[in-house]
This record gives sequence, structure tokens and C-alpha cells, in this order.
Amino acid sequence: MILTIITFVLFLAMIAYMLRHLLFTYSVLFGKSQSFIKSFKRVTGVFMPKVSVLIPAHNEEFVIGNLLQRMTELTYPKNKLEVILVDDGSTDTTGQIADDYARNFNFIKAVHRPNGGGGKPAALNDGIKFASGEIILTFDADYYPQLDIVEKLVAPFVDPEVGAVQGRVTVLNEEDSLVSKIVTLERIGGYRIDQEARDELVLIPQYGGTVGGFRRDALDKVGGWDRNMLTEDTDLTVKLVLKGYQVRYVNDAEAYEEAVTTWRAYWNQRYRWAKGHMQVAMKHLKNVVKAPFLSRYEKAELSLLLCIYFMPILVLIAWGVGVASYVTNEETFLSLNIRSYYFFTLSVFTYSTVGNFAPFFEVGSGAYLDDRKRLLWMLPALTFAFLIMAFCCTKALVDLSLTRNGNHKWNHTHHNGNGNGNGNGHNGNGNGNGHNGNGNNGFNGFYMNGNGNGNGNGRSTH
Repeated sequence: MILTIITFVLFLAMIAYMLRHLLFTYSVLFGKSQSFIKSFKRVTGVFMPKVSVLIPAHNEEFVIGNLLQRMTELTYPKNKLEVILVDDGSTDTTGQIADDYARNFNFIKAVHRPNGGGGKPAALNDGIKFASGEIILTFDADYYPQLDIVEKLVAPFVDPEVGAVQGRVTVLNEEDSLVSKIVTLERIGGYRIDQEARDELVLIPQYGGTVGGFRRDALDKVGGWDRNMLTEDTDLTVKLVLKGYQVRYVNDAEAYEEAVTTWRAYWNQRYRWAKGHMQVAMKHLKNVVKAPFLSRYEKAELSLLLCIYFMPILVLIAWGVGVASYVTNEETFLSLNIRSYYFFTLSVFTYSTVGNFAPFFEVGSGAYLDDRKRLLWMLPALTFAFLIMAFCCTKALVDLSLTRNGNHKWNHTHHNGNGNGNGNGHNGNGNGNGHNGNGNNGFNGFYMNGNGNGNGNGRSTH
């Protein structure tokens, strides 16, 4: 009886996530676009408020020079742009590189935190003290944005109800390893389908910590970034929503990242994400459910989003329940005298949650929309990634439960600058080798030690 009750509860949870993924995918593939949501595109390049770009950096000497150089090439008017690099206790030449750019370009500032290194939220909170823009954008040090990305990201802020905006993250170094290919698939599913669907369905897109930004006064109202949160981006998203602000997603505002290339780095990064997401869920879930101005659909979606890293744990439990019910010969809650029901249940658990961050049908649809069909052969690899996540999330939950003092260690992701510079994004900048590509803005030596060849396979050039 106990196993049957557990199975029923797990089954309902898995069905909820499966329906969510199906709804998102169907919406992007076949849904009618909400024209009022995308109306901000009409003011792209016209609405130009003062913008401050924050770049936190800790030991990023291999990549930071290239991002700063890209900042000097942005098409946004420099008299309305300031770039603030926060050197967060670096022990390499990151600070020196920042100082060199600050001397040569008066819209670039270098802020040094000699006792820093405690994590991204603390660095951002210090950096914003030097910001004068009404819109705050953030980029991680290993990112390489489109030339007109600022115009695209600030356009939704023409609506005073918009408090935050998120752009699209695209993997640059996908050919480096199996792990980087898996991350590419996850990014395609997460942004091209999940984020786009939330925006189209007038739900709540998620700010992802980079390639996005906020209205300055909204940021001040919620108290900035919480340094105790390992996923300060998700925490900030929820705080803004609970204050009544909207979050918008701009799919054609792309920036290219250096994805992790080893399983150890993958584990460490996902462990931090899982633990941080669980922190935010425990902190905000009750308030989300009680929020009077959120619709039932918004509450349901935001609750599912906050709990998404619990799902691999539930699947691990479901596998154990399936084995136990097979061994004990227990009947199902439907009184079916067939043990195969449990294997059917397990198949639903697996199908609806494999990856959960880039489910098969979401990734396949995203790859189709991005004209990246050659990536489809990699879909089975997501099964292995999800097995890793099942144990990674379980460890994150156990560690979070044992950490009573809130002192959670920030694990910095190391970037070695070995990107291949191919610019395979949907809207990538290229040398004329992409769809309609006719520009000369290829990723020629994207990283300090990169071997970029400047070939852009995106659909447009900027």
C-alpha cells in the first residue's frame, strides 16, 4: 500500500512535467505569436536609455580581454554606455587587462576587490555602486555578444512594467568534447523552446545570470543580489516577479559562451545550480503560491521551475519504488494485477524527465528550428547526462539539508580559452558563411589562446 501511494504521487509529478514540456514545445512550433509581447521590437535601436554593463571576473585572463574588446565594438552609443569590470580578487592578470582597457576607453571602468573571490553576487553588488545607468546589463567574462545586443536587450524596457530581460545563450565551443555537445543540446532546449514558450504564453521567463539585465530602480527595490544564494539569478527573478514586475525574453539577442568540457566541471557547475535552485525554492515557493497578482498558470509554472532540480531525485526514488514493488508483488493503485504497470510508470518517469533541462522532444524541436539537424544524433547522450544529474541533485539536497549556517561555497567555473571560434549560433556573426551572412565580424581569435577561424554559421550578421 505504501509503495502504491508513493507511486501515485510520483506519477502525478512526472505527468505535470511531461505536460509542461509538451505544452512548451507545441507553443513554439505551432502556437500563434502574441504580437503585443514582441511589440518592443519596433523600438529596437530607437529606445536608448543610459546603460551600465557589469562584468564580474575572477581569474579570467584567458577570456576577459576579448570580451572587453567586444565592448568597444558594440554599436550602442558610447555616450550612453558604461562598462564596469569587477575584478573579484583575481590572482592572475585579469585586473591588469581591465586597467589597460580603462585607460584607453573612457566608458570602461575597472573596479578591484582585493579581498574578493567570494562569489558573483558579492562582486555584482559592489560593481553596481559605480553604475549610473537606468538599465543594468550583466555578462559573464567568457561570453562574446552580438554587436547590437544592447539595443535588443534594452528594447523591452520601453514597457514600464518590465523589470528584467533575458537574452539567448549559445555554446561556442561545442566541438571540444562530448560534454560540450551535451551542454549545447541543453542550451538549445532551455532557450529556444523553454524560454521562448514562457514568453509567448505570457508566463515568466527566467533571468539566467548573464546576457540579460534589469531596470535599476527595480533592482534597488528588491535589495540587489543575495550573496547567500548560489543561484542569485533565479532568486532575483522571483524577487522581481513578487514585486509585480514582468520578465521578458529576447531570442534574437545572442551571446556565445565557453561551455564546460569535462564531466568533473559539468558535475561542479550543475551541483551549484541544483543546490542554488533548491535554496530559492525553499525561500520563495510559499510566497509564490500566495502571490495575489499572479495567475494560476503563472503560479503553477513558476513552482514547477523552482522545483525542477528535485525531479531527478524523484526519478531516482521512482526507480527504487519500481524495483521494490516488483520484488514485493504489490498491486497498483488501479488494482491491476500486473507488475508490468510499474515498468510502464517507470517509462513515463524516464521519458518525461530525462534531461528535464533539455528533454528529447524539446531539444529535437529546438535543433529543427535552429536548422541544427546534425546535432540530433547526440540526443541519446542526454540519458547519460540525466543519470549523472540524478546523483548530483541528490548530493546537492543532502548537503543543503546538512548546511544549517547558510555558508555555501561558490565553485568558480574555470575558463581556459580553448573555444574554436566557429560562431554556430542562430543569429551568429560570420564572414559570409552562414545563412545570409555577408559581414566581416567573425570570431577571429575569440579567446586569448583560441584558434578561431571566423566562420559564422548563424542566420544573420550584425
